[in-house]
Amino acid sequence: MTPPRFGTDGVRGVANEELTAELALALGRAVARVLPAAAFVVGRDTRRSGPMLFSAFAAGICTEGADVIDVGVLPTPAIAYLAERRGLPGAVISASHNPFADNGIKVLGTGGTKLSVEVEAEIEAALEAVLAQPDAAPRRPTGFSIGTITTDASSVADYEAHLAEALEGRDLRGLKVALDCANGAASVVGPAVFSTLGCTLLTMATSPDGSNINDQVGSTAPGRLAELVLAEGCDLGLCLDGDADRLIAIDHHGQVVDGDQVMATFAKDLKARGRLAGNTVVVTVMSNLGFHRAMADADISVIDVAVGDRNVLAALDAEGLSFGGEQSGHLIFRQRASTGDGLLTGILLCDLVARSGQDLASLADAAMERLPQVLLNVKVDSPEVLVEHDSVLQAIEQHRAVLEGTGRILVRASGTEPLIRVMVEATDHAVASTTAEQLSELIRTLDQLALEARAAELEDPGPTSEQG
Repeated sequence: MTPPRFGTDGVRGVANEELTAELALALGRAVARVLPAAAFVVGRDTRRSGPMLFSAFAAGICTEGADVIDVGVLPTPAIAYLAERRGLPGAVISASHNPFADNGIKVLGTGGTKLSVEVEAEIEAALEAVLAQPDAAPRRPTGFSIGTITTDASSVADYEAHLAEALEGRDLRGLKVALDCANGAASVVGPAVFSTLGCTLLTMATSPDGSNINDQVGSTAPGRLAELVLAEGCDLGLCLDGDADRLIAIDHHGQVVDGDQVMATFAKDLKARGRLAGNTVVVTVMSNLGFHRAMADADISVIDVAVGDRNVLAALDAEGLSFGGEQSGHLIFRQRASTGDGLLTGILLCDLVARSGQDLASLADAAMERLPQVLLNVKVDSPEVLVEHDSVLQAIEQHRAVLEGTGRILVRASGTEPLIRVMVEATDHAVASTTAEQLSELIRTLDQLALEARAAELEDPGPTSEQG
């Protein structure tokens, strides 16, 4: 059994194939050993495989003598909030924006924060030890020392109250809002909390059946919500993903307002109100060059970090800052959350629109001018190997020379899927598109050649030791 590895957002794989109940059980034991605590807060999203993996993971924790507080179906940021409030570690059974057949396990440290790379490495080592010798020391607890699994009926209400507090006594009356819950973890709590805030609310994708999570809905497929916004004359639309830790917005014209535009809008508003600590925002290397230019014009400093909201959070805490996020829609308001929170971001965005008296389209246009950016996902067998291939590195440098400083190229292995992500920015969209296509085609060719070479080796392994 091959142990899973942590990516940028936990362990992920095809449920019951790469991420099995046996692995979840062993991972639960490993996590309990590396993060000793009396109890863990554990929840999940709406995938068919969620109850199976939750049961196995929770059993692993109980096997090591710790208790599990089952908070049921809740967004990742809700579980992070509950863990922070109770001073406990936690975990979420979710594969976020991935298709329903995938699942994952996100582990949160005490206080609800993402784990460091070093702690993840400790858990991986402990997992290998459990898989290799499941009955080795330490001795399993027995009797009253075995952990228990209990449910917590107050969790949803606690999280809803936490979200409502973000408005500081204000409400969202006068706004007409469309909310897409991706048939995921926010399908119940999302409509419930927005309904208490006074806005006129329309919802979609709030009927999960175990297999429709992220299926042509949510933050990775905002088209249907855009149609709803236009058809119903909404002021704005809010698109969540499967575990509701990210948000993509739709303006009243039906146009997507991505994470960079939302961040730029918030950064300027926070600065104007004296709430942008250090006059600095933290973003990842995926953020558009137009965002950087807009922040420079607004005299706001920017810190770049590697992809992953964990890296954003680490920089915020290291520098004592209050706001940052990712182009994908993970935004962290550090004084209110320890991770990206799509519902919190959506509530605060509605509040910003209401306070400003402007529509979202006008706010986003004023916040930044987005440079043409093309992002292509190339499915390959070995992403980490191919991104370091000499031919790929040489091609990247050649294209950068052609751009002559007027754009950017970023080619990286996905931390959550078997993909290489090719991102190209340029002042001309056609140039960005052509460059991205050429790099993607090179990667596909190299991947195919590698697959053919491996197939040839299997057909003709060469002389055996007996043949000389």
